[in-house]
Amino acid sequence: MPAVILRSSLFAAFQILITPIFSIIALLTFPLPALTRYRIITVWTRWVMWAARVICGIRYRVIGRKNIPHQPCIILAKHQSAWETMGFQLIFPPQVWVLKRELLRVPFFGWGLAMLSPIAIDRNLRRAALQQLVEQGHQRLAAGFNIVIFPEGTRIAPGRRGKYRAGGAHLALQTGALVLPVAHNAGLRWGRNAFLKYPGLITVSIGAPIKPDGMDAETLIRRVEQWIEDEMPQLDAR
Repeated sequence: MPAVILRSSLFAAFQILITPIFSIIALLTFPLPALTRYRIITVWTRWVMWAARVICGIRYRVIGRKNIPHQPCIILAKHQSAWETMGFQLIFPPQVWVLKRELLRVPFFGWGLAMLSPIAIDRNLRRAALQQLVEQGHQRLAAGFNIVIFPEGTRIAPGRRGKYRAGGAHLALQTGALVLPVAHNAGLRWGRNAFLKYPGLITVSIGAPIKPDGMDAETLIRRVEQWIEDEMPQLDAR
């Protein structure tokens, strides 16, 4: 445990050191095209992922990488920690997230995040949020971005299951984009809001893309949910 505390402290110090620098760089990219901004700003992600591996001993592997389609798609994934918000940027580039608008107000981190063209919604305005999701989702897909949505809405601890919301499925039906279900066990190494980071291997499993044709939103999200939840117990054995 002392080694974990030391490593986690060094990792936190590294993040505190580089994040303000990269937030300023991110703000300076404002005049550039969105894809160019993405490539520049995600250098921060690469540094943090490097530090997670070198300092904390957190590695990852990807199963089913061949399932990633060539065209932009909608990624519906399990959400357990902050790790996947960074790891997915390297696995599924380029991408944008659907997230809570409040995150953009977080000093430094939120400022840089805003430059990555996220779909930032107000969850208290459900009808308006859904309309915004569809309108901006069309725009992001047309611009060449994958869209990452965590259908459980919040981080769920390993071994638990949240309620899957159908917003991402609705977006797929409105745009015709393929849906990519993704399971992972990042929460075992990097817990929700946890300071301590534990060394080990994170497994990310990517399912076959799903065509939304002929389904309603509820049927589609149930299919995604079933695949993810069936896959979760098998991650350590695969």
